[in-house]
Amino acid sequence: MSITPPRDKSRLGTRTRLVHAGRDPSQQHGFVNTPIYRGSTVLYESYDALKNRRAEYTYGTTGTPTIRALESAWAELAGAAGTVLTPSGLAAVTVGLLSCLKAGDHLLVSDSAYRPTRVFCDGFLARFGVETTYYDPTLGAGIAALMRDNTTAVLTEAPGSQSFEMQDIPAIAEVAHARGACVLMDNTWATPLLFPPHERGVDIAIEAGTKYLSGGSDLLLGLTSANARYWPALRRTFDQLAMCAGAEDVFLALRGLRTLPLRLREHGEQALRLARWLRDRPEVARVLHPALPEDPGHAIWSRDFLGSSGLFSIILKPCPEAAVAAMLDGLELFGMGFSWGGFESLVIPFDCAPYRTANPWAPGGPGLRFQVGLEDMDDLTRDLEAGFARLRDAS
Repeated sequence: MSITPPRDKSRLGTRTRLVHAGRDPSQQHGFVNTPIYRGSTVLYESYDALKNRRAEYTYGTTGTPTIRALESAWAELAGAAGTVLTPSGLAAVTVGLLSCLKAGDHLLVSDSAYRPTRVFCDGFLARFGVETTYYDPTLGAGIAALMRDNTTAVLTEAPGSQSFEMQDIPAIAEVAHARGACVLMDNTWATPLLFPPHERGVDIAIEAGTKYLSGGSDLLLGLTSANARYWPALRRTFDQLAMCAGAEDVFLALRGLRTLPLRLREHGEQALRLARWLRDRPEVARVLHPALPEDPGHAIWSRDFLGSSGLFSIILKPCPEAAVAAMLDGLELFGMGFSWGGFESLVIPFDCAPYRTANPWAPGGPGLRFQVGLEDMDDLTRDLEAGFARLRDAS
């Protein structure tokens, strides 16, 4: 039986491609997985090879077989010309932005973007002469009114971090490209399995592999992929920064890649079940989940997305903070912690009001963001039932 990877993957399904992408057992003595390559120094065979850099690998910061395996697999999954790996999701955002911005440029960023991204734009980028304007995430093609002669990039995120507004990515991309601007997207919620970014007009796509690619809440990793137009600039920026991911984290991400479709599907189904259950709770004012028919962004989600993942939010009816604390402090199965995408369920309170600038955040009650893990749904709902009882008693 051959242990070489399939030559023609064009007719293979996504699950099959992910099992085989980025690995070649024939190059690893028959072992299934690419091993962890650690190291900085690479030895050359001759003076001529050293002088002219005639080697597949030249130095630890430029890549190893482990890194190359995940880069190539993710580029194949995302439909990209190339991918670089960074030590965190935020690092993936920053290397993407730095690949298409320079002093004097104007940047448009969705008002619903990941808050650390805003901190980078308002701090680091501002110090180097890049001006950022935050826009209403529901603008769609209306973003044309905000474009300037020096608008070089538009950063999108769909659905929005915590608040879950949907964005019309193809419409934004059409407007931005007509003005020569780069379109970036934080696609962590969906991954390329549920939203193929480059097919939808995104030039540079950003993912936090810390989330679903890991699946175990045990690694930090970012992935930034680019289409053919922006790939040279992305690779050049990455090489200049030498923002390398750790070897063990890359190995774990490769392992997680093989089961990503199965886990993501289960997270999505679990989350929808819980979202529907919460929708009927008397303590809940509304559920923020684009896959629900009543969600304002449902039409865009239905048109552009291939499914949903395990993250969504709810808005509680007005109640004191002490009641929310009583509810959360007694939960047994929902941990309170940042990040998501692991096997365990999580919940955090949130309030976007202090940093939203384009459209004020006034939901009318406290917000809770849920990451739905792989536990039995009956156990999760019982845990929340008891939590709501505590909330009512403390209100």
